[in-house]
Amino acid sequence: MKRWIVGVFVMAVLATVSIASDDIVGSWKTIDDKTGKAKSIVSIYKKGGEYFGKIEKLLIKNPDNPEQICLNCKDERKNKSLIGMDIIENMTMVDETLENGTILDPENGKIYKCKIWLEDGKLKVRGYIMFLYRTQTWHRK
Repeated sequence: MKRWIVGVFVMAVLATVSIASDDIVGSWKTIDDKTGKAKSIVSIYKKGGEYFGKIEKLLIKNPDNPEQICLNCKDERKNKSLIGMDIIENMTMVDETLENGTILDPENGKIYKCKIWLEDGKLKVRGYIMFLYRTQTWHRK
């Protein structure tokens, strides 16, 4: 009987973790920090045991970058189209938070460590270097 109760408890915990990770997967509307307007749609997806996020659509056109490419990227993404670009890479689920991966800010080309979690149905996306960080709130599309 004790084994059965422990088994049910373990299954319930695993189901909760699975539900949390499934809730993060999907399309999210990013919000510009300066204007408060919707900026892009990013699709969070799972590949293997890791999570990634790619730009599906840009909602704000930059007149200085009509080709919509990553002008400031310093890696293999330099001068590549922003549409379809992975900006979140190699995240793993730890409890109910995505951690241990990176996020690219295409505006400045910098890559930051990243942490992502759900809070009140919204996605909190934090990019950080050491103790300095910025957290954005993304909304389900």
